Amino acid sequence: MKLNINSKLLLYIISMSFIIFIITIGYIEYNSNKMAYNDAKNMAVKTAKEYSAKIEKELNSDLMVTRTLSEAFLVYEDFTNDEWLKLFTKIYHNVFITHPNYYAIWDSWELNKIDSTYTKPYGRIINTTWREGSVIKQDTLIKSLNGDAELYAAVKKRAKQTIWEPYYDVFTEGKTERKYMTSLLSPIKKDGEYIGLVGIDLVVDRFQELVNEIHPFDQSYAFLISNGGIIIGHPNSNVIGKTIEEYMPKLNKEFKILDNIKEGKGFSYSSINENKEKYFTVFSPIVIGETGTPWAIGITVPKKVILKQANKNLYVSIIVGFIGLIILSIVTWLISKSITKPIIKTTTILKKIAKGIISNDNQLNIKTKDELGEMAESVNTLIEGLNQTANFAAEIGKGKLDAKFDLLSEEDVLGNALLEMQKSLIHAEKEDELRKIEDERQNWTTVGIAKFAEILRQNNDNIETLSFNIMSNLINYLDANQGALYVINDNNKEDIYYEMTASIAYGREKLIRKKVKVGEELVGRCIHEKLTIYMVDVPENYVNITSGLGEANPRCILLVPLKLNDDVYGVIEIVSFKNLEKFEIEFVEKLGESIASTISSVKINERTAQLLEQSQQQSEELAAQEEEMRQNMEELQATQEEAAKRENEMRSILNAINTITLMAEFDMDGKFIEINDGLMQLFGLPRENIIGRYQGDFDAKDDGDKEKRQKLWEDLRAGITRKMIQHIEVEGKDIWLSEAYTPVLDNEGKPYKVLNLAVDISEGMKNVNK
Repeated sequence: MKLNINSKLLLYIISMSFIIFIITIGYIEYNSNKMAYNDAKNMAVKTAKEYSAKIEKELNSDLMVTRTLSEAFLVYEDFTNDEWLKLFTKIYHNVFITHPNYYAIWDSWELNKIDSTYTKPYGRIINTTWREGSVIKQDTLIKSLNGDAELYAAVKKRAKQTIWEPYYDVFTEGKTERKYMTSLLSPIKKDGEYIGLVGIDLVVDRFQELVNEIHPFDQSYAFLISNGGIIIGHPNSNVIGKTIEEYMPKLNKEFKILDNIKEGKGFSYSSINENKEKYFTVFSPIVIGETGTPWAIGITVPKKVILKQANKNLYVSIIVGFIGLIILSIVTWLISKSITKPIIKTTTILKKIAKGIISNDNQLNIKTKDELGEMAESVNTLIEGLNQTANFAAEIGKGKLDAKFDLLSEEDVLGNALLEMQKSLIHAEKEDELRKIEDERQNWTTVGIAKFAEILRQNNDNIETLSFNIMSNLINYLDANQGALYVINDNNKEDIYYEMTASIAYGREKLIRKKVKVGEELVGRCIHEKLTIYMVDVPENYVNITSGLGEANPRCILLVPLKLNDDVYGVIEIVSFKNLEKFEIEFVEKLGESIASTISSVKINERTAQLLEQSQQQSEELAAQEEEMRQNMEELQATQEEAAKRENEMRSILNAINTITLMAEFDMDGKFIEINDGLMQLFGLPRENIIGRYQGDFDAKDDGDKEKRQKLWEDLRAGITRKMIQHIEVEGKDIWLSEAYTPVLDNEGKPYKVLNLAVDISEGMKNVNK
């Protein structure tokens, strides 16, 4: 929606206020309900504990009476039966007077403990005193002569304080009333042996009166439950005497009510009755002496009663909130009008600035001393700053990179950005000059590499010619004064040295010393260390540069080893009046790798050419003999014998070549199509495991240059013979081969396969590496 600030202020503030109001009301309702619920819960728990303690106190007091009587009756041996009967009758009478709520008091004695003539383990005598109306009656009975009843037998076996589950009973034949009661029992024991017990019968009606008093909330009610789950007290008299399983089976199963009562736990739960009304119920245990069978009192409160006051408070809060919203809307409207008017003026000016209309005539005239006045002053400062920035940018645009600019403040982002731009432009100008120099050097290096690559390609059949062409062009390209190329001579493995194969502008003394061994002079040191030597402090008499004006000591000497696979094939020596730049030294080092590769190939080609020349000479002789044989049929037999002899000689030569060299044939895709036995034995692989593989499949990790291999096959497909030293790994063996690849041409002069003659130089390479 497109709204002005006045409308937005009203919309946002009132909307947010309404949202906050709703959230607040929800929060108040939630907290109010929570607090009311917790307060009611705490009140119910407190009430349940209070009344459980009250009932617990009364029952424990009654149980203490039975315990006192049981301990007092231990003096029975000091009395005759008549005396004893009179004594306990008097005692029981006094107890009845002081405890009007007792229904009956009785004692039971094991006959075999009080009558030495009675030997059976069962049988007992019972003395009972009970209240019938206002009359106290007494009776004595002998029971269990045929065995103890199940209930008594359990009490007798347990021999501890006991409270019986509620029951309807007429304990003696003399009683005329049938009461719902419970009994508190304490055993009579002498020296730990069970003699009998004392019991008090209590009518549970006394507890119903107590339960009816418990009303902590409107519509709440309480109930009393025994350890066995029998309901002893309840507002509904029809429920009394029923068990928990009968009265509330679902709740008992869900919340384990009876189990918690038996364990003497206090607990609570929330439930919904069949009318969908929610209730909160709390239970508090009643621990009765040392019986181990606690009871529990429960209180149930309807949740609607708990939340009644909280809901009333909520309605009041909603009414007050709506009145506050109306007042807030009016105040917001008045404030927004006083704010939006100067903002509209400011917006008009800012729109002009946004369109690029920057003029001091656009300055605001707002004199208030509040935030609006500060905003107007900031806009005026902005206009002045933009005018200054525009003038500075115009000067920079004209190329005046030294133009001055004053920042509005240290935090002037635009001004600082313009100053950074000024610095960047000045820096870029300097960088551009350095980049031009670097580009010129890079171009010089690239052109040089291409130039010498062509020289190496055209002059790779003769070391002397190749060396002279390399040095003459290199001296000119570096603008140096003198130079020489030393190449390895390893024809005699016992006497390996490096001989000068080309020199430019050296004197006679230098030319006399054409041979150098490893470690001798600077050249031998360069070979030994396999590192470039660059000297600007040239030793006296090392070499002189001679011209028509005389002789002079050079300013620098550069010695670069020609390395291939860490083998030194030669050394380039450059002598110059001018110091060489780093990029020129790096160029000579890079060129040295290519020269070393070419020298290696030339040497292999020379050896291969010698063998091929011998083979060709033998072939020509054989052809002449065959021609002579055709012309002289009369001497056929002698000629055939001579031809056979020559053929054997040729086969011997080919066998010698086949024995001396390793031979393989490739198709034009670089796949093996034929190999000789020597190559198969060297690889240690069956022929079928080699045929069909590619030329580069056996390359060692340090010799697996894809670009190098690709260039090799481009030259071979163009009909160019290539020579190289190859490092391969086969079945864990480290093999070095000096190879010559020769394209074999068809009748149209096109290569259709490649013949590879190779020599195993592994032993020599191992010695060099050592």
